[in-house]
Amino acid sequence: MSLMQPIDREFSALKLLERLGAQLRGAREPEQALRVGLRETHDFFQSEQTCIATLVPGKTSADLLLTRPPSGEWDLETLTRFIRHERPPLRPGVLIGPLRRRGAAWGALAVKRHDPVLDREDARLLVRIALVLSNAIERIDRDRILDVRDRIDRKLMEQILPKDLFYQILDGLRSLTRYDHSSALFIREDGQAALRLVAEQIAWTKARSRRIGLRLPISEAAGVWLQSGRMYGFNRGAAGWEGWTNQPDTTLAELFDYNTDHAGGEGHGREASMLCAPLVTRDGLVGMLKIAACSPGQLTPYDADLVEHFRAHAAIAIQNLHRTESLRARVLAAERKHAMADLARSVAHDVNNALGSMLPLVQQLQEDVRGGRLQPDVMSEDLEHLQKSLQVCRRIFGGMLSFSRGAARRTGHAQVRRAIDTASAILKHGMRRSGIELVIDVPEDLPSAGCSQTDLEQVVLNLLTNAREAMPDGGRITVAGRAGAGHVELSVVDSGRGIAPQHLPRVLEPFFTTKPRGNGLGLSICRSIVWESDGTIAVRSSPGSGTHVDISLPVADTAAQLQYA
Repeated sequence: MSLMQPIDREFSALKLLERLGAQLRGAREPEQALRVGLRETHDFFQSEQTCIATLVPGKTSADLLLTRPPSGEWDLETLTRFIRHERPPLRPGVLIGPLRRRGAAWGALAVKRHDPVLDREDARLLVRIALVLSNAIERIDRDRILDVRDRIDRKLMEQILPKDLFYQILDGLRSLTRYDHSSALFIREDGQAALRLVAEQIAWTKARSRRIGLRLPISEAAGVWLQSGRMYGFNRGAAGWEGWTNQPDTTLAELFDYNTDHAGGEGHGREASMLCAPLVTRDGLVGMLKIAACSPGQLTPYDADLVEHFRAHAAIAIQNLHRTESLRARVLAAERKHAMADLARSVAHDVNNALGSMLPLVQQLQEDVRGGRLQPDVMSEDLEHLQKSLQVCRRIFGGMLSFSRGAARRTGHAQVRRAIDTASAILKHGMRRSGIELVIDVPEDLPSAGCSQTDLEQVVLNLLTNAREAMPDGGRITVAGRAGAGHVELSVVDSGRGIAPQHLPRVLEPFFTTKPRGNGLGLSICRSIVWESDGTIAVRSSPGSGTHVDISLPVADTAAQLQYA
């Protein structure tokens, strides 16, 4: 390259960078991008040897990740010192360019050539190539964050079991942080100052976690740190755990340092680097994510930043999953009550039979008393029969009385715009990537609806989820709200494939679904919430013309609004 004229050299360099950038745009994995960069660099410089080395946090020496030719030999000490910005002296004919990842020095791209000798312009070009590679890897890492969010979105929309969602979250953390020890998800137990381990992924062994169900009481000091919603990082030193800068308290590290039996196992000690990510929503602490690595300093502030972008999404997903589970249980309970009513009607003739069998016995006892023919054993048998018949009647009528009373209607007030913002926060990334435009036409001063905020958020989430699934090729969802005479009107309209006429009358029924993996509870949950709030829900649709869902809820009374304000 040094024999070229300056103009020709710069033109060739620009062509190389443009070609390299075009190839890297299609890369989906960091190693794929690095292989492309290695090949292009080696061919362009006509190098004798080319390599890419990386330095994992916590390790003392860099590793050769890729070499060309495979038998190339390199001075790892020099590469390590270069990555650490120690400016080591380079041998003649050797150039090194810096590779960055996650906001810090990460690796090195090195070339070796003695004829013609590499010069200063070659060194500048190598740095430019390394910058293009670093930018490509940063883009891949950002896309991975979005992919993790989309994966959680899809699993949440499939209404999967909680356990499956929990491990999807941990798997997403693994793809983001590349931890080499373990990760764990804790859920706060309702009404208790404790965290319960619901999922744990161990990176260095194939064994299943034996700690599921572990309960960790939250002390007052730990509760203060968790409720603050901050991210915390710790490294294990000679004297124990040490917090990152401005995080002197090690309460959380000591609380979650429960892997005592890992010490010395299969060459892995106890975790030496830890991230604690509290999952906090408007309703308070939902749970906690723990990520652990084997070497001190292996988890960095950049890893914390990756988790920071992810954990709010995970908190909302877990909170809404719990709401869905609660509402599903309520729907099932309502269906059981309905079944009980059907059962009571179906056994009405048994009640009549019981009453009919009692009357002759009473008449016979009366005759025996008048005639002085009472026999103790016969009388005892008749009374026992009467007792059993009365118990049957009492049981059936008691159940019917309880059912007729119904559940007490809950009061409250819900802000419509806030419910829409909460639900759309979960789905907006997936909608954008699917080519779906979300249009919100809801005035800020819309009166509050007479139901709980949680229930209204669940209704909107279910409706937006259905609308999104109806548009696999993209489209538009419009959410509109307005105030009526004593009611708040809400509509969700999509431009999807619509509903077949034969299915439309049944879409609000529990367990009716046309989806291969659906459970038929989404719209029925919406119906239950709306009906319990003295509202109405209607679905209009036709194939190819989208679906229009209209909801009307009573306006919350002024006294209730003042109470909740």
